[in-house]
Amino acid sequence: MKAIQIVKPGEVAIVDVAKPVPAAGEVLVRMHYVGFCGSDLNTFRGGNAMVTFPRIPGHEIGAVIEEIGADVPAGFKVGQVVTLNPYTNCGHCASCKRGRVNACENNETLGVQRDGAMKEYVCIPWQKVIACGDVSVRDAALIEPMSVGFHAVSRGRVSDTDVVMVIGCGMVGLGAVVRSVLRGATVIAADLDDEKLALARSLGAEYTYNTATEWGDIPEPDVVIEAVGSVPTYQLAINKVAFTGRVVCIGYAKSDVSLPTSLFVKKELDIMGSRNADPADFEAVIRYMHAGVDVERFISSVIEPEQSQKALEDWSAAPGKVFRILVKWNTEN
Repeated sequence: MKAIQIVKPGEVAIVDVAKPVPAAGEVLVRMHYVGFCGSDLNTFRGGNAMVTFPRIPGHEIGAVIEEIGADVPAGFKVGQVVTLNPYTNCGHCASCKRGRVNACENNETLGVQRDGAMKEYVCIPWQKVIACGDVSVRDAALIEPMSVGFHAVSRGRVSDTDVVMVIGCGMVGLGAVVRSVLRGATVIAADLDDEKLALARSLGAEYTYNTATEWGDIPEPDVVIEAVGSVPTYQLAINKVAFTGRVVCIGYAKSDVSLPTSLFVKKELDIMGSRNADPADFEAVIRYMHAGVDVERFISSVIEPEQSQKALEDWSAAPGKVFRILVKWNTEN
């Protein structure tokens, strides 16, 4: 079967790999749409320290069940639209013992520490298969990145009395904007790109600010969600958050960040990481999509596998202009 492989930084190839056969407890799913995300772009650029080469990328998945292995419980059906929880959990590390399996110490995410879903078929344990109900197979590929933003909002304990600033309005950041709005918070969206800010406003952000320009008169945020992963945005989060506020960090900074640690104490801040998502976050995104939300605007382009090299080159040249690139695997849908 066909697969996309990042052979080395800057080089993509279409390769042939064996079609998997479901073992006991596994489900075989046929890919229809798989999204390229920021971690895939970093892999292509050679900046993802968690990746070894060659690597098949992809963990944002819209698929259909093709075959069900033995010992899979009732409820799964051939032809069912699903997405996949792309993270592993060992069951015995400190995170797993606390029930926070999304932050498993030994996690291996599809497309990062292990080969991913940019291929025609994938076998996966049934516990990682998530039914999508009436969500289309294309839109199912948007569930995982939005769930990461949803999870950060849960980590930040956002409520309807909070002012929330989301720094970075890519797909993950937009997920944080959406869930903060759903919880009744007043949302400030911050980004360098005016198109992304316009989309954040259409999703319910009351204030939008381009961080390349002078900051206007905005409310002081009780919660800041950092969804970029850069030195300036981490520093901005600490400086802007209110006294006794919460800072939630999603982005992986590529270098060490120098922070005014005196503000940690003076402001008595809660500073926390947010990693991946848990099943409740996936379910919350699916409920949001079931409400009839138009997610077409989140999709920058839909491409064939053979267009991946150029798509990643173009994205690398203008990273601020892309929300999601979906690779279409089944030309009948």
